[in-house]
Amino acid sequence: MLKNINPLLSPELLKILCEMGHGDEIVIADANFPSANFGQRCVRMDGISGPDVLDAVLSVIPLDTYADNFILMELVPDDVGKINPVIWKEYEKIASEHDKNLKIGSEERFAFYERAKKAYCVIATGEKAIYANIIIKKGVL
Repeated sequence: MLKNINPLLSPELLKILCEMGHGDEIVIADANFPSANFGQRCVRMDGISGPDVLDAVLSVIPLDTYADNFILMELVPDDVGKINPVIWKEYEKIASEHDKNLKIGSEERFAFYERAKKAYCVIATGEKAIYANIIIKKGVL
């Protein structure tokens, strides 16, 4: 039993977060993301929201201070002006509460997928909001 560890962080996920090094990336994916097809590892957190997972993960790892450390998937051109992913503001609020070095970037959808393939891990959440996929880059303590 560990003290002060968010109960959402399973032993498997804690091990993965511990193994990650500076600059390694982790995807926090919504329920629609093809999680099992991406990343070197996939941790399922079905039924748990993206914001709750982000909060738990950032409670134990810092963000990279030297590069964009919080990457959003850009809207597909047909969705611009039609969809407002309000979850982005929620993610930004959570991340900025944990780390003052928040540097937000974005990737076009297919570039995001390519980047996700190289991620150390993909966390498959139960988040139902669309465009709720983010990549975070681990920093140093």
